[in-house]
Amino acid sequence: MLAMNKFRILGLAVITIAASIVVTSCKDKRSTGWEYAPNMYEHIAYDPDQKNPNFKDGKTAQVPPAGTVPVGFVKFDYPNTKDGYEQSGLEAKNPLAASEQNLADGQVLFEHFCSPCHGTSGQGDGLVVQHGFPPPPSYSKGQSSRGGAMKDLTDGKIYHTITYGVNAMGSYASQLAPEERWKVIMYVHHLQTL
Repeated sequence: MLAMNKFRILGLAVITIAASIVVTSCKDKRSTGWEYAPNMYEHIAYDPDQKNPNFKDGKTAQVPPAGTVPVGFVKFDYPNTKDGYEQSGLEAKNPLAASEQNLADGQVLFEHFCSPCHGTSGQGDGLVVQHGFPPPPSYSKGQSSRGGAMKDLTDGKIYHTITYGVNAMGSYASQLAPEERWKVIMYVHHLQTL
């Protein structure tokens, strides 16, 4: 008899739980329940591509005010011209201290980004050259397409070339931050002496 009461109580509990599940699930299907932080779902900010009545032109994405500079941006005031290249060669100097760590960092960056074309020793015999791509000039023996020996290239000329590219070499400004470019330049100067 005691066992029978336990089965009745257990059966009644199961029926009660099942009934409560059925009743609560039959509510409004559109309801997602309670929201912990509704401002995460219903934000008041405008999306960049939405119309925005707060601006005269109705655009949310506005052009930055003149003279503003993004955080972390380093300005390079030399244009992508032959004159800009020459002026950069005379004026731009490497701001980093010549240290073993900077040289080692420059070597790693050079091997990752530059050696596929220039080769690990800077002789213009990289992997892409072995597959038919035109070879860049050797840092120690070659002649620059802009005039002068590659071994005589200054900090500014190399920085200008990394930033804007030249001939078949594209710009590496998006791959190498300004400080990384200066480290690569330190290593290129090392390769110019080989």
